[in-house]
Amino acid sequence: MNFKYLTAGLCLSAGLTANAAYADCGEVSITEMDWASAAVVTSVANFLMTQGYGCDVTVVPTTTVPAMTSVAETGQPDILTELWTSYTEVYEELVAEGKLVELSKVLSDGGVEAWWIPQYLADAHPELKTLEGIKANPDLVGGLFHDCPSGWGCDITNNNNFKAAGLADAGVERFQHGSGETLATAIAAAYEAKEPWFGYYWAPTSVLGKYPMVQVEMPAYDEATHTCNGLEDCGTPGLSAYPTSNVVTAVTTTFSEREPEVAEMLGKLTFTNAQMGEVLAWQETNNASYEEAAVYFLTNYKDTWAGWLNDDAKSKLSALLQ
Repeated sequence: MNFKYLTAGLCLSAGLTANAAYADCGEVSITEMDWASAAVVTSVANFLMTQGYGCDVTVVPTTTVPAMTSVAETGQPDILTELWTSYTEVYEELVAEGKLVELSKVLSDGGVEAWWIPQYLADAHPELKTLEGIKANPDLVGGLFHDCPSGWGCDITNNNNFKAAGLADAGVERFQHGSGETLATAIAAAYEAKEPWFGYYWAPTSVLGKYPMVQVEMPAYDEATHTCNGLEDCGTPGLSAYPTSNVVTAVTTTFSEREPEVAEMLGKLTFTNAQMGEVLAWQETNNASYEEAAVYFLTNYKDTWAGWLNDDAKSKLSALLQ
């Protein structure tokens, strides 16, 4: 762990706690989804709500479906952040019913799923940025397509795209990793040795924040093709890029009415994929906690988050903004 960032975190925590007493924000509950970028978002939001707005924050560890069910049945938690709306049909229903209000695209670039090659490989062999180039030169990508584990949502979709691309006939083997960890390790190992690599990954992640990758060109997203590709028994697999996922912060309607100042701040709280990738890469390199990653973001992106705050919160956090 980098000592100066740990020290900074302790100083922020110790030096600003008293500020919470000067605001009238009440009790607030916020999700912490079970993946890295979501946990960083929650840690940043928690800090700003507590120290800038005086909220009494409860963090609720959860995942998408249980969080949606809880809001539908109980109206809690108040805040759902890094919600990938394309993976939950009930989200649109809750918005339409007036139970949820969408505040921001918390990942402003959206969630990105794609097929990639390393930057060094694209620089040396630009033709590999296309499927036709890969099919003509399978040895240059090591003859492998590195894919996500069996059972993941991307498993069936990638397999149907793989079939439609004719990669097997061109001499490329589809290799499914046993876990997300081994898929990430494969990218890291390829980068260390500057070896060929071709496969699936997503952003924002620490892996793509640390290792520059280039998307392989695919036909534009087509809803009907992508839908069929997601079915194991798709009769007509076709080539289609993944859609960019809508990734949002949403709050219950009662919360937005009860705490309009906090809701306004959350409506501005967004990260680019490059920012989040850089923070996650720092976290992984330094074996840091999500709270320490939040401190790293707050320390290094002051110009970004200062614009999220109202004047009162800026005053309370003025020591950080200097």
